[in-house]
Amino acid sequence: MIRAGRLLAAAIVAGVLAYGPVASAQLVKAVDTVGITVGDMDRALAFYSGVLTFKVVSDEEVVGPEWERLTGVSGARLRIARLQLGSEAVELIQYLTPSGRPIPADSRSNDRWFQHIAIIVSDMDRAYALLRQNKVRYASTEPQTLPSWNPKAAGIRAFYFKDPDGNPLEILQFPPSKGQPRWQAKQHLFLGIDHTAIVVGDTAASLALYRDRLGLQVVGESENYGPEQARLNNVVGAHLRITTLRAASGPGIEFLEYLAPADGRPAPIDTRANDLWHEQVGLVTADVVAAADALRQARSTLVSSGIAAIPDEAAGTRREFMIRDPDGHALLLTEP
Repeated sequence: MIRAGRLLAAAIVAGVLAYGPVASAQLVKAVDTVGITVGDMDRALAFYSGVLTFKVVSDEEVVGPEWERLTGVSGARLRIARLQLGSEAVELIQYLTPSGRPIPADSRSNDRWFQHIAIIVSDMDRAYALLRQNKVRYASTEPQTLPSWNPKAAGIRAFYFKDPDGNPLEILQFPPSKGQPRWQAKQHLFLGIDHTAIVVGDTAASLALYRDRLGLQVVGESENYGPEQARLNNVVGAHLRITTLRAASGPGIEFLEYLAPADGRPAPIDTRANDLWHEQVGLVTADVVAAADALRQARSTLVSSGIAAIPDEAAGTRREFMIRDPDGHALLLTEP
């Protein structure tokens, strides 16, 4: 069970230092996948492919010391399914052994372990009706249209819900004046993934890592509040500072800093990769050693015990390394 008041920062010991100088090169070349930990892969696949129309690209079991090194989980045996929607992909990850802890039933959208993917839809009303038909668990009251007084968000329609394991998800429809042109396509109901959103405690501290160390670019900022935002997040009095960053390709990473209310709980200090609230953002880098060194010099908690050589059919092996950001969100650095 996640316990309030236990700051992740209290776990910062070996391998974690204060922020140093700004990175001189763009370490991250692309955002690849978002990894979502699930408790029952067959059930998850039925939902993501059967309801949300993701296409299953691969489905495999993996085991061995390199996976233990990467995940920090002793005795890890994983089933990993890669799914694609439009141009984007997610990985569903089930720890066959050892299984982790479930998402607490009282999780809220302002708790700092919160993370979701934003799935773009061509018709919010049709998508919402389909989700209701499949009896999804609600996280928002109902779809919300963000108000005209907020020009950066005006006209966006959004709805939060949960997958069978309680992982939060969002469907989102852009008006014609916002978002990428491809999000106006009408040939499919579910079009792709625009971004993954993470709750952060301090936007400046997160920018120091994602922008200044890793080289992602800020592409959007807004401040959202009011009754529509409160109903969307299902948090009374929700007032958010939102900052969106992107790499050269792949979905964006969106910071959600709750200016109010200030009672969101920190991630637990003992979070492990097999816990169901663990999600991980896959970042592609040309030099995983340089990226790992930069992250060791930043305020990043190590997940991996060292750089792992992961078997890969195409490349023979690929080098990977996982850390947590200042709020506990996991980043998986991959060198193709």
